[in-house]
Amino acid sequence: MEGIQHKTASVNGINMHIAEKGEGPLILFLHGFPELWYSWRNQINGLAALGYRALAPDLRGYGGTDAPDSVADYTCCHVVGDLIALLDTVAPQEEEDKVFVVGHDWGAIIAWYLCLFRPDRVKALFNLSVPFIPYDPRFKPVETWKAFYGKDHYIVRFQEPGVMEAEFAEIGVGRAVLELLSYRVPDPLYLPKGNLFGHPLDSPVICRHGCRRKTRITMPPNSK
Repeated sequence: MEGIQHKTASVNGINMHIAEKGEGPLILFLHGFPELWYSWRNQINGLAALGYRALAPDLRGYGGTDAPDSVADYTCCHVVGDLIALLDTVAPQEEEDKVFVVGHDWGAIIAWYLCLFRPDRVKALFNLSVPFIPYDPRFKPVETWKAFYGKDHYIVRFQEPGVMEAEFAEIGVGRAVLELLSYRVPDPLYLPKGNLFGHPLDSPVICRHGCRRKTRITMPPNSK
């Protein structure tokens, strides 16, 4: 990660951590859950070497970026507003009117909204894992996931503030993050109470590459 610069930008009423490298046309990378700018470290280096300016923020509520307390502060309008304010700061429209956008997972959802709300700022979009879902007032996301996958689906389990935080604290934040990032079951993520990841907590975690790890995990720089 040599040469990647870390900065803090004041945007849309919050402080946002960003990682960037290179000069040239700007590429905005938007990470997913439960990730940070760090997910794009290889792409940042690779595209910077090809003559691009690669920029990856920690989105609102993640890593080194502020996390407002109210759930009402996390609408798509808030998160897209953060990104437009960020672009106005690092790439003013009079200097670079449109940028490339790359999104994954939650970042892909926000990238779709960014294109819908402010197409004047997007040159091209490349998204991973989440297709465009047109607005349908009959579709209630949490209720739909609960109907399809049950009450233990991870998004359903995350709805009551403080509950999952307490359960993750019991097993340790490092173990929780390692389990999430190493999840290998080809099914939706389920987090049943008392058996969060479906195996004893004293067993090693087997990552997607087949390596076996205990609970120790090293967090990326500039992460909380």
